[in-house]
Amino acid sequence: MISVPSTQQLIANLQDARARTLELLKGLSDEQLVGPKLETVNPMIWEIGHLNYFNEFWILRHLDKCEPLIANADELYDSIAIAHETRWDLSVPSLEVTLEYLQNTIDAITRRLASREANNDDRYFYQLATYHEDMHTEAFTYTRQTLAYPTPEFALAQAADSSGWDAGSLPGDVEISGGSFMLGAMPDDGFVFDNEKWAHPVEIKPFCIARAPVTNTEYAEFVDDKGYQRKELWSEAGWQWRSQQQLEHPVYWLRRHDNNNDWHSRQFDEILPLRPHAPIIHVSWYEAQAYCRWANRRLPNEAEWELAASAEPDENGQSFGATKRRFPWGDAPPTPQHANLDGRALGCIDVAALPAGDSAFGCRQMTGNVWEWTATEFGPYPGFVPDPYKEYSQTSFFTRKVLRGGCWATRGRMLRNTWRNYFQPYRNDVFAGFRTCAL
Repeated sequence: MISVPSTQQLIANLQDARARTLELLKGLSDEQLVGPKLETVNPMIWEIGHLNYFNEFWILRHLDKCEPLIANADELYDSIAIAHETRWDLSVPSLEVTLEYLQNTIDAITRRLASREANNDDRYFYQLATYHEDMHTEAFTYTRQTLAYPTPEFALAQAADSSGWDAGSLPGDVEISGGSFMLGAMPDDGFVFDNEKWAHPVEIKPFCIARAPVTNTEYAEFVDDKGYQRKELWSEAGWQWRSQQQLEHPVYWLRRHDNNNDWHSRQFDEILPLRPHAPIIHVSWYEAQAYCRWANRRLPNEAEWELAASAEPDENGQSFGATKRRFPWGDAPPTPQHANLDGRALGCIDVAALPAGDSAFGCRQMTGNVWEWTATEFGPYPGFVPDPYKEYSQTSFFTRKVLRGGCWATRGRMLRNTWRNYFQPYRNDVFAGFRTCAL
């Protein structure tokens, strides 16, 4: 049973999410806050208004039937009604006015929280608003990467302890026996999204899964073996995408001929040597699939992934019972010793780092560092019923692939082993990598 968050914790989380939003605006010009019109990003000046509108809509307007704080907020910020490509053309308020809107909204929500005992409905919408903003701050972070903006300045990063991050590689697989496994969240798991509901039995065959995600060094072997030129390694859709993008290597990689021809990568607005034992990041599902074919491996499906992250083997290390861990290491919330989360490292660390975060089977970093592509198409669990925010999941069913685990920029408070992320298979701008299974 997950403890019910207190009023103080709900307020603290809302305010912390807002502080991260403001950190991500620092150092950006008015022009950068608009940015170019791309399919994979939003204009940041619009997006911060949208995430604030979401909080206002579900808490002040939905729960209390309040009038909008901005008269035309629906016409400006409703992401369901406003087509993506038109968001650059809206007459959104200036940054100064937008920040005032943000402050007025968080002040009103905080007063509401502090003035009454939150019931279950209230708690749901407070947490929904917090996690929605957390998702957008992660999107702001990869937007800054996409557009080569400066590295964000996170207070948590300035206070981070980097000892142990240079830990090297972690080769090898773990063997996991098959059987019936309860995939998904349980009703007593606290706040979960509709696409995690509810746990249901799935049959899983025995499998072997890598202890760690694929590293930059491992992926470079695929690139250097002309993996991007070999059509037989790619699916038809993947090859078409690769050809259209004219990719010969991951999108942010480049050779530095003045540095022994070594691989480097662009990280925000800097060109840095590729960290050899960090996980590959910014690769699409198509690229992960092609690598697996080259390596004679495969991607895990999401049931295998969740089993490896959450199940507890018996004394022989083989079969597993009904007990599921909330996180790979157990039920205690993440700490910096468990997982690379919350932007502390401002990027990926070595895959062998943070052994305290191992799952019961010995898989490392199944939470944090990089989101991990799975083989599974995103779809509903049996008996799916949408939550009040109906567009969160069902409009994306059967068009995207499931990712699991979280990345270095993900806020740890919203994660658990049952969390399902989902993106189109061509997305190589998000903080995604992958681990593999033996055939």
